[in-house]
Amino acid sequence: MIVTLIIICEVAFWVLLAGGLALRYLARMPRTGAAVLLCEPLLELVLLVVTAIDLRGGAQPDWKHGLAAVYIGFTATHGHYMIKWADGHFLHRFGGGPAPVRPPRYGMARAVHEWKMSARAIGAAAIAAALLQLAAWYVGDAGQSESLRMWQGRMGVVAGISLVIALSYTIWPKREPGTGRAHPERDRDASGAVGGGR
Repeated sequence: MIVTLIIICEVAFWVLLAGGLALRYLARMPRTGAAVLLCEPLLELVLLVVTAIDLRGGAQPDWKHGLAAVYIGFTATHGHYMIKWADGHFLHRFGGGPAPVRPPRYGMARAVHEWKMSARAIGAAAIAAALLQLAAWYVGDAGQSESLRMWQGRMGVVAGISLVIALSYTIWPKREPGTGRAHPERDRDASGAVGGGR
């Protein structure tokens, strides 16, 4: 049931996103569209409540409950980012807005972008780890909560990998092909544009 609900939440996320943006830009109903988009967090709330009820009902904690915590964590930190990304493209395509600013590709501006993405991943891992810890305390049995502890360890790995990726772009900035330079001035401008939009 938990896995099915996760799939339903993911599908519903994109349906609400498409519906909210369509109402906002195609139907010219910005308030209604915004109201639909504001319903997105309810999906994670429903998943959280159902997972808690499942555990309270005597279900043995396993990988499905861990996956639910991870899904909630990553949706909490990446959901707004995805909505803003899609909104920018809808505004450009249907609302006559400017073309969305692409993330910087080279130099330190790319490194800054990677650190922002790393912060989201670390935040997601932290939220998931906290939910897993609450679930472990809720269950109370150390033996039964072993699978939840394993998911916590995986979240530590995710946080570590994201840090390594961001650090690698800082130590070895990506250079534009054919120039051998990172174009710091251009990247600094791009970084400011991207940073200002988040």
